[in-house]
Order: sequence, then structure tokens, then C-alpha cells
Amino acid sequence: MHAKRFWIAWITVVLSLAALPDTSRGITVPDEITLNTNGKLYESFQFNHAKHIKLTKECSDCHHHTTGTLVQDPNCLRCHRNSGETKVVACRGCHSADPFTATAIKEKDPKLYHHDKPGLKAALHRVCIDCHSKAKGPTGCVDCHHRTKVGEAFYNSGEFAPKGKPAKGGH
Repeated sequence: MHAKRFWIAWITVVLSLAALPDTSRGITVPDEITLNTNGKLYESFQFNHAKHIKLTKECSDCHHHTTGTLVQDPNCLRCHRNSGETKVVACRGCHSADPFTATAIKEKDPKLYHHDKPGLKAALHRVCIDCHSKAKGPTGCVDCHHRTKVGEAFYNSGEFAPKGKPAKGGH
């Protein structure tokens, strides 16, 4: 009888803790995050994390393999069947800012499945643009972040746009 009460009490405590918001469990969730801090062509910008949390309500929609709903992809399940949540939730915790540097390439283990893991920029754009397309959110580059002066010159736009020549291709 005592064992049954113990298990009921234990399950009650576990379920109660699971129902607590992340901040009550010691996880700090920032309302805003600065993204693209080292951007050359585009300026950094404030990502409204609080707004996106309200919209999606499921952390794993963006933070795959780290929080919330765990791995479901059959390719991932081959190795991560018993993987739990991790403490690293920042994209840059797993995705390299520059995946093509000599250091990043040397770190790749050919025996690992993750040799195809996208760099930070690709990972962010893949998640953001896919979700924004489905939810009818902004998908244009300058909808989220503005070009730097170097970016304007690179793309021949703004004050760097060719003068007096009509654009080709119907633009």
C-alpha cells in the first residue's frame, strides 16, 4: 500500500513540474534576441522571441533536437532514439557560423551522419522562411533585416543602383 502511495505521489510531483513554465524550472527564455551580429551584407536585428513563442507554443518547432517534442525524423531516430532534451538551445550551439573554414572542415568526422549539418545562416533561414511561408509571414531579406552599406554596394541597390539604365528581365 505504501509503495502505491509513493508512486502516486512521485507521478504527481513529476507531472506538476512538467506543467511549470520553463522559467520556473531554471531555464531563462529571453524576450528578444539579437541575430546576425557579425553580418557584413545585412545589419543585425532584434528577433522578437516572445512573439514567436506565443505564435508557435512548441519550442521544438525551431529548436529541434533540443527542447520540447523530441526527435521524430526516421533518419535521426537511427541514432537518437533515446536522446533527451539538451541544455544547448541556441542555434549557434550546434550550427557553425562559418562551416567552410579549415577548422570547421577538419572537425567533421566522416563516420557521423551530421556531416551534412547546415551552417548557422542556412539553418536559420531554413527554419524561418519555411515557417513564414506557411504562416504568411515576411519572407523577403529586407523584411527582417536591412542591408549594410557594403550590402547595398554588393547588390547594386539603393544609391549604388545603376543610373539611367532600365532593368532587364522585367524588374
